[in-house]
Amino acid sequence: MPVIQAVLDETCRRLIDEDESLIRIPDICAATGVNYGSVYHHFGSREGLIDAAYHKMFLEYAEHDIEILRNITEGSETMEEFVAGMSGLAGTFSHGAQRTRRRALRIRIVAASLTRPELYEKISATQDQVTEGLMRLIEHGQSRGWLRSDLTSRSLAVMIQANQVGRILDDISGTPVTPGEWEPLMFALFAAMITS
Repeated sequence: MPVIQAVLDETCRRLIDEDESLIRIPDICAATGVNYGSVYHHFGSREGLIDAAYHKMFLEYAEHDIEILRNITEGSETMEEFVAGMSGLAGTFSHGAQRTRRRALRIRIVAASLTRPELYEKISATQDQVTEGLMRLIEHGQSRGWLRSDLTSRSLAVMIQANQVGRILDDISGTPVTPGEWEPLMFALFAAMITS
């Protein structure tokens, strides 16, 4: 529904730059032209709206990353093409202000879900879908003989995600790892996953 989409989009936009405590339904209504009653009818409460926006963001960020990996994995005809495509992702997935912000938001969403049972349930189900999506891509690479089959697709999928989300700890460091330090490590990890 376009009206609900507008409300969610506006809430997401604000959550990127503001603390959720600053989100006010009247401000969202004024920005979108949607009446107060409609927002409460669809989301039940301010917290329901914020949870829906958090879930939307979490899902979209994960789907975006999986799509990038899918394009490389399913678009590669040879192991050389696969390795070349994946090798280029170390910088794409690790560096830049937008990527740092996205990691921080994902951590914020997970942290919020720990004290909100309904949000937790949605994030948990979405996380299962994300892991399963990555597993299918890994299994595709394993079936082509590009990735090691002695490592389970689930463990590889979790390692990939842990690597990306865990990077938030370095993002908040006063002396973060430089791209020149990080990329060789990512190449080494990737090299350990591919068949020799």
